[in-house]
Amino acid sequence: MKTLSTLTLAIAMAAATPFAPAQEGGHAGHGAHDAHAAHASQAAPALTDGEVKKIDKETGKITLRHGEIRNLNMAAMTMVFRVKDAAMLEQVNVGDKIRFAADRDNGAVAIVQLEKAQ
Repeated sequence: MKTLSTLTLAIAMAAATPFAPAQEGGHAGHGAHDAHAAHASQAAPALTDGEVKKIDKETGKITLRHGEIRNLNMAAMTMVFRVKDAAMLEQVNVGDKIRFAADRDNGAVAIVQLEKAQ
């Protein structure tokens, strides 16, 4: 019975001890950098197919007919988007088939990546 109590105590102490993995190469901070890089790659929204219906360079908006935007739980539809960078509007014309990524930017949905479809 004493062996069982000692074993239980050892397991409890091991579980309560914080685990700190050794850092490779002896350089501090790499673990945080790797974690940030992994989070950034997970955060990048997938590209969605779309077609340019209208471009309004004065307001920085584009009207797209698009497929489902999964990261925003948005069904396929035609709608107006803001673009994060107005230079994106110079890359496309009405009627172009595109691939784009949309995400929340300061509380509003915005195009964060835009490219012509191949």
